[in-house]
Amino acid sequence: MTSRQTTGPGVEKLNESLRGNVVVPGDADYDEARAVYNGMIDRRPAAVARCASVEDVVACVRFAGEAGLEVAVRGGGHNAGGLGVWDDALVIDLSPMRNVVVDPAEHSVQVGGGCTWSDVDGATGEHGMATPSGFLSSTGVGGLTLGGGIGYLTRRFGLTIDNLLSAQVVLADGSVVTTSSQEEPDLFWALRGGGGNFGVVTSFRFACHEIGEHGTIIGGPVLYDFADTKAVMRWYRELLPALPEELSGWIGLITIPPAPPFPEELWGRKSCVIVWCYTGAHAKADAILAPIREFGSPLMVGLGEMPFSVLQSAFDALYPAGLQWYWRADFFKEISDRAIDVHVKYGSELPTGHSTMHLYPIDGAAARVPDDATAFAYRDGGWAGVIVGVDPDPSNAKLITDWTKQYWADLHPTSAGGAYINFMMDEGGDRVRASYLGNYDRLSQVKARFDPANFFHVNQNIEPATR
Repeated sequence: MTSRQTTGPGVEKLNESLRGNVVVPGDADYDEARAVYNGMIDRRPAAVARCASVEDVVACVRFAGEAGLEVAVRGGGHNAGGLGVWDDALVIDLSPMRNVVVDPAEHSVQVGGGCTWSDVDGATGEHGMATPSGFLSSTGVGGLTLGGGIGYLTRRFGLTIDNLLSAQVVLADGSVVTTSSQEEPDLFWALRGGGGNFGVVTSFRFACHEIGEHGTIIGGPVLYDFADTKAVMRWYRELLPALPEELSGWIGLITIPPAPPFPEELWGRKSCVIVWCYTGAHAKADAILAPIREFGSPLMVGLGEMPFSVLQSAFDALYPAGLQWYWRADFFKEISDRAIDVHVKYGSELPTGHSTMHLYPIDGAAARVPDDATAFAYRDGGWAGVIVGVDPDPSNAKLITDWTKQYWADLHPTSAGGAYINFMMDEGGDRVRASYLGNYDRLSQVKARFDPANFFHVNQNIEPATR
């Protein structure tokens, strides 16, 4: 059905039935409503329904089903491939649903489906607690959680999905269910890593953890000269798995941003960086951080005490919404010498100031969860790698895309095969299957039970089993 057909009485009736509102082509705020984080995405949905309640979501799902409309679901809009919006689709936009309620006694937090992690971090931080999330506070809670949730707290407390206690879901038939390890356990299993394939999650309940000194951690970047990249990566790959789980750090290749807290004499210089986060007792910090402070000849050691929310939001300003992004990703069981050679080659050719490569550890608590306990399958104690070509200028789209593709093509043979779905563009069914390993067939069976017609398919799609 085209957008012209959906801007008539049907959409007007839907709009009247919602606590939120519906935006259609021609409305003054249509371009704003259809925009997502990745500025390379330029899709024109038939309508964007800004849902303010579970009842709004139910109405939209039923309306789209009756009208034969495709549906895209958007929480924070950060999805790499821009799958929160689709041409000629009804976008179910959860962004108005941003309620957060912390239960300090139960060490839990209830979170609306439209929240970003900044909403959650602010609320839990008041109680000296945090829920494992990602690396940018502007990221949506829903997308990051449903894909697994790799972040600063993964080594100590597991993935975000390992801390998910329950979820409220609107299914393809418009019914609403609450799912947990006791209620609809198959659906709960599938939601934990299976992406947006099974319904619209309108709220999440997570476990929270006390971290640092009343939420104050020790963290920040340590920068090394790019010429030292091989030595730094070899040291890091041996050190990281042996560190106490209260300390985690991701490694990357960057162009040092022209802004504080980086010294002006380093601006624009290529660098190997490790961003550290220590969440343990501060009295033990000096001993635990000693190997980091003593290694090599860093250009800058930016470790300091700060609220966890400050580290989580440290890169938000550097990567605002609307930049051009092209992504490629893989999981890695090791950082091999061959891989390091590839990183050095392409890191020396970073095409723009925002373009980068990161490796995020998945070990400690996350690796102790069995591969088949959740839909997220890669728990071998390795890394989730991502290569991103990024720039504000649309005229550089080909430049950043070509660099990312070439880098990935040379690096992929050193990988474990699949990728973290939150870092994937629209790359086809084989890549999706490879990213779930032996869990894919079970996911397909759960999909067949809860969404047999594949109503929710604008995602990293899992086809419903046919028998």
